[in-house]
Amino acid sequence: MPTGIPPIRIAPSLLACDFSRLGEEVKRAEAGGADWLHLDVMDGHFVPNLTIGPPVVKAIRRVAKVPLDVHLMIEDPGRWAQAYVDAGAGSCTFHVEAAADPGEVIGVFRRLGTRVGLSLNPDTPVESIRPHLPALDLVLVMSVMPGFGGQSFREEVLGKVRTLREEYGWKGDLSIDGGIGLETATRAAAAGANVLVAGTALFGEKDLGAAIAALRASARASRS
Repeated sequence: MPTGIPPIRIAPSLLACDFSRLGEEVKRAEAGGADWLHLDVMDGHFVPNLTIGPPVVKAIRRVAKVPLDVHLMIEDPGRWAQAYVDAGAGSCTFHVEAAADPGEVIGVFRRLGTRVGLSLNPDTPVESIRPHLPALDLVLVMSVMPGFGGQSFREEVLGKVRTLREEYGWKGDLSIDGGIGLETATRAAAAGANVLVAGTALFGEKDLGAAIAALRASARASRS
């Protein structure tokens, strides 16, 4: 693994929280040590599920203190860039599979002044994002198929993480999302991931702070 990569960050996925107590859940995650809050935006077209939109992101931004890591699982992400940036997204990550010209969409977000990331599904070759790496702040490797929580971790995606770090020399934030718990966090961090997105493994625990601390310790231990 190359030196100089960013520190471990824990990004609880609000998709797994109690939406009837959304503001309280945001505060609980922050009090527990969350570095970012991960927001899954699904449009029912790019993925077979429908979640939140700009008004909910804006409402979360009003109560959140840490950056909002907005994951856009939507068609035509450039069209919605302004809405999510205006809503308060700290970073916006869209899917390489959702854009005919990813470079053009990256430019749209760049001009709006936000951090921008590119994501790829488990069955998408990592080579598809290589030309765009110099323009990115974040790469998100999906370790499950996007659209639903609670899926099992796909071990084969760790090869993509290693390729990004070791072959491509990527030193920015490298996030992994899907099936992340203590064991998979260790393997993902050892491969080179530094942003761990976890939903049920965190919000499913009574002591969210202890769960975040354990996940962080597990990931850090893999680097030693």
